Amino acid sequence: MDMETGHGPFYFDLNTGAKMPSVGLGTWKAPPGVVGEAVTAAVKAGYRHIDCAHVYDNEKEVGLSLKELFSAGVVKRSEMFITSKLWCSDQAPEDVSKALTRTLEDLQVDYIDLYLIHWPFRTKPGSRGWDPEIMVPLCLPETWSAMEGLYASGQARAIGVSNFSTKKLQDLLKFAKVPPAVNQVECHPVWQQPGLHNLCKSTGVVLSAYSPLGSPGSWVKGETLKEPILIEIAEKLNKSPAQVALRWGLQSGHSVLPKSVREYRIKENISLFDWSIPPELFSKFSGIHQQRLLRGEFAIHETRSPYKSLEELWDGEI
Repeated sequence: MDMETGHGPFYFDLNTGAKMPSVGLGTWKAPPGVVGEAVTAAVKAGYRHIDCAHVYDNEKEVGLSLKELFSAGVVKRSEMFITSKLWCSDQAPEDVSKALTRTLEDLQVDYIDLYLIHWPFRTKPGSRGWDPEIMVPLCLPETWSAMEGLYASGQARAIGVSNFSTKKLQDLLKFAKVPPAVNQVECHPVWQQPGLHNLCKSTGVVLSAYSPLGSPGSWVKGETLKEPILIEIAEKLNKSPAQVALRWGLQSGHSVLPKSVREYRIKENISLFDWSIPPELFSKFSGIHQQRLLRGEFAIHETRSPYKSLEELWDGEI
């Protein structure tokens, strides 16, 4: 990646002053036994950003790979940007710090570059899943205050959120003493999120895209890479549909977190900086039919959840 002559953005400036690499390796649905090799291959291919979460059940293995890479001198800790996320069952303010401590131990690092509230949704401490029996009322101002404490301590060098709608992000910005640095959400050519993009740009929050390829092969069953407009543009540019989807994200002004465990795909997914999509092709993306893939039905319940409908969960952005 030649930053002098290449096509950026190579990183995004966070409101903390930190620089977040524009492409990161996603680790959701990367099974233990495989994720470690993926992290090693990614770092050797030039990735400097790894996106993790406690609930992915693979942070220990990611940590082992990072430790080996640091020990072997392949990369320094200071050159890596590592993200993790606070799960729904750890949102009680007294549990937030403990959750980060556990993640730091698993990843074998003494600070995290970015720590996110995973969902605007809360479950009972120690629980797993989304069963209505374990749903409890939100306490977002208190949870955020505890996140601010982690930022003040230096254990989390930036804090943010994930899966927050435009309205939920606006509400958080009203009471946050430390504004969120990032909102990590589903974003790809089939779900472009223009309204949320505009709010993020106007408030200095960086939008980061999970499932930037539409999660093919997962239970989300996205068909983004089969989108005819995407295939047409890929053929014209002699690139893969995945590369075009990722390059669209970078040129739209957000970071992308493609997940793969195959080395050739990992390399392909970061080969984005020596070309760009010309304006006449970029404009064609506006013709793609829009559809949210990860809809969040699991968070909906008539009485137990704060959200009685998908409309409420996403504040109409569905």
